[in-house]
Amino acid sequence: MAVLGLAAAAHYPRMLDALAAAGVDDHGYARVGGIHVAPDGPELEELYQGMLRLGAQPGMAGLGELQRLGPGAPAARFPLLRADLAGLAASGIGRVDGRQLRDALLGAAAAGGARRRAGSATLTLTTGTGRATEVTGVAVDGEVVAADVVVVAAGAWSSMLCRPLGVALPVFPQRGQILHLDLPGRDTARWPVIQTTGDHYLLAFPGGRVVAGATRESDAGFDHRVTLGGVHQVAATALALAPGLADATVAEVRVGFRPLTHDGLPLLGGVEGVAGLVVVTGLGPVGLTLGPYLGAAAADLALGNDVPLDLAPYRPDRRVGSG
Repeated sequence: MAVLGLAAAAHYPRMLDALAAAGVDDHGYARVGGIHVAPDGPELEELYQGMLRLGAQPGMAGLGELQRLGPGAPAARFPLLRADLAGLAASGIGRVDGRQLRDALLGAAAAGGARRRAGSATLTLTTGTGRATEVTGVAVDGEVVAADVVVVAAGAWSSMLCRPLGVALPVFPQRGQILHLDLPGRDTARWPVIQTTGDHYLLAFPGGRVVAGATRESDAGFDHRVTLGGVHQVAATALALAPGLADATVAEVRVGFRPLTHDGLPLLGGVEGVAGLVVVTGLGPVGLTLGPYLGAAAADLALGNDVPLDLAPYRPDRRVGSG
């Protein structure tokens, strides 16, 4: 994953430049910096040394300046935090509004000639006498759109699309429940991204909006319910980090399904015995980070271009245990 992370970090500025060249400036990305917070001590020092080594690698200049923060310094930048927390700040970390970035990319694609069709989709295919299968297009609500190559990038639902091919993609849904909180009158536009040494984070957006996340529920299937246990877990962790959130308004709880694999590695590439198919999914909790790069790589594969990446670890038809 380190190789993918480096490549994805280098790709992000290129994507933003391409959007700007297409006249899209409202893309939902802002460089606000980030802080890993923890009590001051050996754990934070170990993280700091690791980040210094990572920042020295080629392609990681985007991390920006790394700075060790003493107790109280993170709370000066994100005022709701506990005053005793120390941290490690990276000036180059960005904040992304996933919905806004999605809309920006869709708009740029449409301006470049892409056509979007909404509906229930299935793959169309032919099977030759030698039992070789070829994907020939996509049927959307019964209307067939022919294609030389189809890219399946349907997240946790990708396995359902590929099942009629006899392909069992090793991807499953991991439910995530995320709290959106409102703080009327607070100027949160430039607050940094707050990350713990665990799975939880705080993310501020303009207009007094703070997002707290998230659960990682790998046994929930496609159950889209907001659960009391999930909300309690996120809220309790958020309040333990940031007691100043106690008076925030709960604006909404969003539920999504991360496409996860049992070995934690994405799926990218073709499938043996199936022509005309490229699969890209399985990004888990780092989809906003890796998605643009892996999407571009999948497009290159579909077009027959070289991809500067060893695809063997990410083969969609690799054997992955159930964990």
